[in-house]
Amino acid sequence: MKQYKFGTDNLDELYGILAGRSPEGRRDVEETVAGILLNVKQRGDEAVCEYTRKFDGVDVSPQTMEISQDEMTNALMAVDKELLKIIEKAAANIRAFHERQKENSWFSTESNGTILGQKITPLERVGVYAPAGTAPLPSTVLMDIIPAKVAGVEEIILCSPPGKDGKVNSLVLACAKVAGVDRVFTVGGAQAIAAMAYGTQTIPKVDKITGPGNIYVTVAKKQVFGVCGIDMTAGPSEVLVIADETANPEYVAADLLSQAEHDVLASAILVTTSEDVVQGVIKALEAQTAALPRGNIAAKSLDSYGAIVLVPDLDTALSVSNRIAPEHLQICTEDPFSMLSGVKHAGAIFLGEYSPEPVGDYFAGPNHTLPTAGTARFFSPLGVYDFVKRSSVIGYTKKAFQEAAPCVAAFAEAEGLHAHARSITIRQK
Repeated sequence: MKQYKFGTDNLDELYGILAGRSPEGRRDVEETVAGILLNVKQRGDEAVCEYTRKFDGVDVSPQTMEISQDEMTNALMAVDKELLKIIEKAAANIRAFHERQKENSWFSTESNGTILGQKITPLERVGVYAPAGTAPLPSTVLMDIIPAKVAGVEEIILCSPPGKDGKVNSLVLACAKVAGVDRVFTVGGAQAIAAMAYGTQTIPKVDKITGPGNIYVTVAKKQVFGVCGIDMTAGPSEVLVIADETANPEYVAADLLSQAEHDVLASAILVTTSEDVVQGVIKALEAQTAALPRGNIAAKSLDSYGAIVLVPDLDTALSVSNRIAPEHLQICTEDPFSMLSGVKHAGAIFLGEYSPEPVGDYFAGPNHTLPTAGTARFFSPLGVYDFVKRSSVIGYTKKAFQEAAPCVAAFAEAEGLHAHARSITIRQK
């Protein structure tokens, strides 16, 4: 891991390295994805099946593309009973948290009869993408489907790439069943995004696509935005840990590795006020990485995108964190709650040494689909609010209209939009 000392080293180097992980600016990927999207848009199922054979090495047909309800039930029943209890408890926690996010329509009435308000309407159909790759993420299935169900979405479909055996990961299917998915398709990559965005003969067109994926999936989501909605353009995973002299180096090292093991583009950053913590974490990282089954991936991640920043005080630590705007922010200090008000940009905030990031990944309830690559400056975690629309409601009585009419007509005339003004004045006669 690279080491920096605030005030001595130029942190712009670190910020530049982290910015280089963004999916933006890969012209080769942009062009490849654009070709896939166009092909699927024009040829539908035929193109989807061709790309599945090409990229996944699996033969599928429109008849075998959809997973049956029986297959999902069998996958659920095959899950270890104790693990299933854990999955169901996690689902209950996620559901309970997201129930608190529900919005209600509201209306207000003024004395002249004016009625103003906002109508909340769930989306009709949503598509969820569940990646496979080196580490399938069944937990993401819970995180994306459950908020949509809580919001009242009418139909939720799931696309996930097949494994070498031609099947969708069994835990992904089991979690989809627990979460309440309606339909599941054996399709992955940019072709899955295209199929959900444009619709094919078999896969229905959706109103919004959510869920993480590799750079091709992320770029595909970006390119179809406008045809349908998307949650965000999520990049590789990341964690930033703020630690003072009270932090346990063994815990901190484990927390950094919990993200570094995702993939070689993941980022793990320690920002600390303690030189002793720096040395302790470095020593613990060496020992813990060597013992990890995915240690090679974690080591490459730490070498390329890991960093330790030594700062003079916790206020400076917060300023560094806010500049990076991490996906996950862990605060391992003597009084973590006192620092909460100083956090401006973070996807999820974990307070104290007994609130490690994996608690949020799997169990606590808040969503783990989070903004990455600095986008926590303007994006929020996935939530119920992502699966509803807000429509403004305006109702004027004749009396209210007559009071407002001169102002409205004058404003329209000032803009040179005379038909707008006439729509008002014609009612005044």
